Amino acid sequence: MEKRQKEIKIRLTDAEHQALLDRCTTASLASWMRETCLSEKRTKQSKVVEVDPQLLRQLAGIGNNLNQIARIINQQSKTDTPLDRVAVITALSGIERELQALRDDYKNP
Repeated sequence: MEKRQKEIKIRLTDAEHQALLDRCTTASLASWMRETCLSEKRTKQSKVVEVDPQLLRQLAGIGNNLNQIARIINQQSKTDTPLDRVAVITALSGIERELQALRDDYKNP
């Protein structure tokens, strides 16, 4: 067996280090990391779930609406312009209703 001469150093938080120790299944963390990282086993690939394109479009539109609201709130918070909280709450309530309707449509087709 070839002698190991290369060394890799990484910085970890205490929590990250403990998480590695908790996952370690051998007596040596180094051995476990070599086995885990260099293993030829392929990880299971999750199935790609097909989603209705119409649902994706609707969700993308709702996401765009949320981004626009966030952008306006951020812009107004940087200026002295008062924020119209009623308008924001109304817009968010509308988005909530849209999401509820989508959920109901796809939960009970």
